[in-house]
Amino acid sequence: MDSEIDWAAMADLLELEGETQLSYLEQAFADLGELNPRRVLDVGSGPGVAACLLATMFDKAEVTAVDGSAELLDRAGRRARRLGVRLRTRVATFPEGLDGLGTADLVWSGQVVHHVGDQQDALRRLAGLLEPGGVLAIVEGGLPACWLPRDVGFGRPGLAARLEAATTERFNRMRDELPGSVRVVEDWPAMLTAAGLTDARSRSFLVDLPAPLADGPRLWVRRSLERRRGMAAETLDADDLATLDRLLDPSDPAGVDRRPDLFVLAVKTVHSARRPR
Repeated sequence: MDSEIDWAAMADLLELEGETQLSYLEQAFADLGELNPRRVLDVGSGPGVAACLLATMFDKAEVTAVDGSAELLDRAGRRARRLGVRLRTRVATFPEGLDGLGTADLVWSGQVVHHVGDQQDALRRLAGLLEPGGVLAIVEGGLPACWLPRDVGFGRPGLAARLEAATTERFNRMRDELPGSVRVVEDWPAMLTAAGLTDARSRSFLVDLPAPLADGPRLWVRRSLERRRGMAAETLDADDLATLDRLLDPSDPAGVDRRPDLFVLAVKTVHSARRPR
């Protein structure tokens, strides 16, 4: 998995993101509700937002959060205790460390596969964790989150589009630089089928938090914008960087901490398939 990212250092941002986008997880898990699994693995669980919701929705199942970061799993454990749900944790690198996890009726992996050089091989390894008849569900693609109007009232209109273009370019470089990177057409249902699974399908779920935002989602927007400001510093022009700096100024009424028109609108896509019986 991408070794350039310090996932433990991003724990607050990852948990805020999960909590802000909880509505899509609820929809996605409800869509999988007919499974009645005995064992569930959340591979690449991070701080455990999805894993704890899985443990809530499938309360008779043994749910295990799997991640390469012991610090993030400790956070997941604390979250589970706070919510009063049963959650196991297991440290394992992805995808090399999946051997020994055992099999499950449901394997969930949210926005993890794209951090592996050979995505098709990663899907094969995930598919290998399934019991006959079990389901693999991954989150990849969808539409990026929108937070601000096209014209924020200062700077050049269209900042969000230019920031997204810079983020996409950085993502492409990340993919190219991953060890063993293999270019593949990212037709996820076709890739799940190539991994030996059947009944592949995709479903998209809306995250729609209208303005004005509550404190938690507003903080997630701030932290996300701060991170993107750092990543795009060498890509955006001086005018766009000045606009971002004003948006991130906590004393500015037009900044993201105080402006009333801040919102969250995103689409998350879940691709799932079943292991033949």
